[in-house]
Amino acid sequence: MAFTRITVDPAVCTGKPCIRHLRFPVARLLGLLAAGETREQILTNYPYLEPEDIDEVLRYAAFLAEDETVELAK
Repeated sequence: MAFTRITVDPAVCTGKPCIRHLRFPVARLLGLLAAGETREQILTNYPYLEPEDIDEVLRYAAFLAEDETVELAK
């Protein structure tokens, strides 16, 4: 699966996946969504982000989750 809006560059955010070479880590956007921020709030607060960025970050997270096995506490 290709992710054209997610970039990894060792010179940007220590190589963490970011949105379109911006210094905006994927994890930060996922954290905002997980905290209950709406897409509209995020796009208003960060006008350099685009709706397609959010879509791709969610696809990227789902892709990563497919391969991860995490044992949950009982």
